[in-house]
Amino acid sequence: MIRNPILPGFNPDPSICRVGEAYYIATSTFEWYPGVQIHHSRDLVNWRLVRRPLERASQLDMRGNPDSCGVWAPCLSYADGQFWLVYTDVKRFDGNFKDAHNYIVTAPSIAAEWSDPVHVNSSGFDPSLFHDDDGRKWFLNMQWNHRTESYGGMPKSPAFDGILLQEWDPTERRLVGPVKNIFAGSPLGLVEGPHLFRRNGWYYLTTAEGGTGYDHAVTMARSRTIDGPYEMHPDVHLITSKDHPEAELQRAGHGQYIETPDGQAYHTHLAGRPLPPKRRCTLGRETAIQKCVWRDDDWLYLEGGGPVPRLDVAGPFGAPAAESASEVAYRFDEAALPDDFQWLRTPKPDRLFSLSERPGYLRLFGRESIGSWFEQALVARRQEHHDFSTETLLEFHPDSYQQVAGLVHYYNRHKFHALGLTLHEKLGRVLTILSCPGDHANGRLVFPVAGGVPVGEAPVALSMRVRGNDLQFFWRQAAGDRWNEIGPVLDAGVVSDEGGRGEHGSFTGAFAGMFAFDTSGRAQVADFERFAYRGGVVDE
Repeated sequence: MIRNPILPGFNPDPSICRVGEAYYIATSTFEWYPGVQIHHSRDLVNWRLVRRPLERASQLDMRGNPDSCGVWAPCLSYADGQFWLVYTDVKRFDGNFKDAHNYIVTAPSIAAEWSDPVHVNSSGFDPSLFHDDDGRKWFLNMQWNHRTESYGGMPKSPAFDGILLQEWDPTERRLVGPVKNIFAGSPLGLVEGPHLFRRNGWYYLTTAEGGTGYDHAVTMARSRTIDGPYEMHPDVHLITSKDHPEAELQRAGHGQYIETPDGQAYHTHLAGRPLPPKRRCTLGRETAIQKCVWRDDDWLYLEGGGPVPRLDVAGPFGAPAAESASEVAYRFDEAALPDDFQWLRTPKPDRLFSLSERPGYLRLFGRESIGSWFEQALVARRQEHHDFSTETLLEFHPDSYQQVAGLVHYYNRHKFHALGLTLHEKLGRVLTILSCPGDHANGRLVFPVAGGVPVGEAPVALSMRVRGNDLQFFWRQAAGDRWNEIGPVLDAGVVSDEGGRGEHGSFTGAFAGMFAFDTSGRAQVADFERFAYRGGVVDE
């Protein structure tokens, strides 16, 4: 059986591609660098991260991109002996404008170096590239209409002004021919995320609708000609939980169709797993997959009937699911960061961290304040479990209260909790908590530990333990010592899509990691010897 989600934690907008017997899924990474996650599988059951292809400044530079901007909705495909990846780099969130630039990159293999990008257009986000049977290529994206009351956190259907189609000339590397608006969407509205495929003489179009919150859906339509008109699926929505608040997979929508070599049908989609009582998705939008069937009417349906996605679905080949690693101990003794980790926005990570200046340690250079949109020294991995704990060992010698380093549970500049080591004028080195519990109006920090808890000059071990909506920080100074609680229990549910402004105010995911900032501008270093993540069962 396939156990959903197949990509737990922040992995939204899954575009799936099959090459022979290999499957690949590309997901959005937003402001996290390098851009786009690509996972590989040979059975649709077990998946492994194999590549983040947007890894240099010529491909992606997100310094200054607001929270929840950056890389939206990539589309991965294979044709003409190479992989094609299209993606959006969104430069603005609040206000009527989006400034969404669409690009294409290619590579002969997933592991190869990907090309520099070619700019395609900027008329809207969620691009897709369709390779037709006759060799022609077609570019799709939603069209953004700024002349509405739709703005960040308050989406309105008139801004989502249909799905555009235009031919792509791979020789001239530009769009050619007329631009056509081929699909206005269903009455649910907010049409985006288009993907085309062809079967039995029909062009099938799947789109995402309803916004990426609890009304999300996969809508399906078809036409005999690529530019329409498109008729709606008999049920309109192929996948949705919008009328089923009891379903374990909520916010279901935005995915892509795939067939196995023997013709079995599947469809990916994003989903959220909310926690009671406030229905906050602390794991963000995750990737799931559903088994489908074709009926005599040449329409696709979920195998079990109805539109509601299931946690367990039949795999195509009877392959067993491997045991996922719920406990990972990271050491920093290699030349590169462990694959699970990312940083924020900048294509110049050498200004944020080094694995060579002090061998065996991850050295962070204190840069701008925590939550900066430009140059923030924060290295973190995804939260993949509702209950988890992390631990790290820190060496840090601040000479000013403007220098802080430590452990963080991070979503964006307005939603995080951090346990930081810093300097107090009278107490010396102290541990304190910097918390920003979703106050979007001004990003106001609160300090649950006033003044700080004094610690000695030796390295300090830091830990946080999350049980659902509750977070508790701990510290100790010597291995084997008892862990000391520090500060009150904090609201971990704030570090979620629905925290702060609510379900459309942001839509990425929670990370756990290490940070350092130095607002004096002197780039004080912080050395982390190790990092551990334990998911599922939390230590007492």
